[in-house]
Amino acid sequence: MAKELKDLTKRAENYSQWYNDLVVKADLAEQSAVRGCMVIKPYGYAVWEKMQQQLDKMFKETGVQNAYFPLLIPKSFLSREAEHVKGFAKECAVVTHYRLKASEDGNSVEVDPAAKLEEELIIRPTSETIIWNTYKNWIHSWRDLPLMCNQWCNVMRWEMRTRPFLRTAEFLWQEGHTAHATREEAEEEARRMLKVYAEFAEKWMAVPVLQGVKSETERFAGALDTYTIEAMMQDGKALQSGTSHFLGQNFAKSFDVTYLNKENKPEYVWATSWGVSTRLIGALIMTHSDDNGLVLPPRLAPIQVVIIPISKGGEQLEAITNKLSPIISQLRDMGISVKYDDTDNKRPGFKFADYELKGVPVRLVMGARDLEEGTIEVMRRDTLEKETRTVDGIVEYVSKLLEDIQDNIFEKARKYRDDHVYVCEDYEEFKQKVKNGGFFLCHWDGTEETEAQIKEETQATIRCVPFAYEQTPGVDMVSGKPAKYRVIIARSY
Repeated sequence: MAKELKDLTKRAENYSQWYNDLVVKADLAEQSAVRGCMVIKPYGYAVWEKMQQQLDKMFKETGVQNAYFPLLIPKSFLSREAEHVKGFAKECAVVTHYRLKASEDGNSVEVDPAAKLEEELIIRPTSETIIWNTYKNWIHSWRDLPLMCNQWCNVMRWEMRTRPFLRTAEFLWQEGHTAHATREEAEEEARRMLKVYAEFAEKWMAVPVLQGVKSETERFAGALDTYTIEAMMQDGKALQSGTSHFLGQNFAKSFDVTYLNKENKPEYVWATSWGVSTRLIGALIMTHSDDNGLVLPPRLAPIQVVIIPISKGGEQLEAITNKLSPIISQLRDMGISVKYDDTDNKRPGFKFADYELKGVPVRLVMGARDLEEGTIEVMRRDTLEKETRTVDGIVEYVSKLLEDIQDNIFEKARKYRDDHVYVCEDYEEFKQKVKNGGFFLCHWDGTEETEAQIKEETQATIRCVPFAYEQTPGVDMVSGKPAKYRVIIARSY
């Protein structure tokens, strides 16, 4: 790597610092002037846009429509659903006044005490309450159902310990909210969206995930069931990467949302909500990246191919550019994003290192000798392998190479995950092994007491009851009580 970019902490030395360094040095994000918040830089936001575009398409294919709801929620709305308010009370930012005034010395501004709001407003930590207050006006009969809306927005949860993308006070996300005539329909919708998230994670992010249902203590505040996708990072910790909630009739009852059924009788509707956030960028970084920088899956990389000419003088550069122009056009016609970097303000070595750091999947380089011989150097970011190929057929080769890289990084991550899933029956053994990371398949007696003990003694939590493993009864390794199923236990972010 170029000397200027070498000071990236190694994963083996300090994984957490490596992550923080990479976020900044790869130009993804930086700390803001507001504690706990971040500035997402253009390159980081470009990754989010690609995620957004694909997810939005997948949502709409299921019949979901986009809408937008207010940022501010009356405090009384949160009070209507007891579990919900209890779950979010400690994280809520509150607006109390609507006006500032100049200070007496005229050098600053202060809150105008005369402008106190009659009712405080909460900056949305999530939007169930304001949306269900709205749905009450939209839903009258069975003909209005199902109602399926999604919004792309920001939310605020006053976190004290923050980390870019993984946990910030303000973050970007999408939140889907649906209303259904029957319990069966709502449960089916909650599971359908979980599968959408899992498909996106695996096919687009190249991140293998385990699908499952959360324990009662880990489920969303106000939900009857929370479904989750759990991904394993390179340090063996779990990252909750998307959740889908079956809300039952809790919010419908709290906001009196009923519909007239086909027999003309009023019934409460059944509800779901589901969301993923910019946390997915954190998952992307920690699943694939290495000590040289980001490794991005081609399907989500803002720049899929970078092409760098190496020349001496304008005439030679022009000749190389003329040779490369048809290749660039053909790649773009195939829907491949290409950057042609012929700038002269940075050395080629610096450019190589910079694009490597930013995780660009494929790098093409042409110098004077390549021009003469009709060749081009190809480097793939996932393995750092280089080869020289003829210009003829290079477009088709690069297109196929991008697919190979997508598949390869997924298989690499899947193998790593599978190699670090352990069946465990002994609590003392578990307490030692969990320190080194991994997913542990353990029998659980279903009690909150056992769950709390594991968390207190090991800092690990029950991530989910996984769908992928055949469930057999057994004995809880902590309590010795009968257990109906195995759960995934891991330390997490």
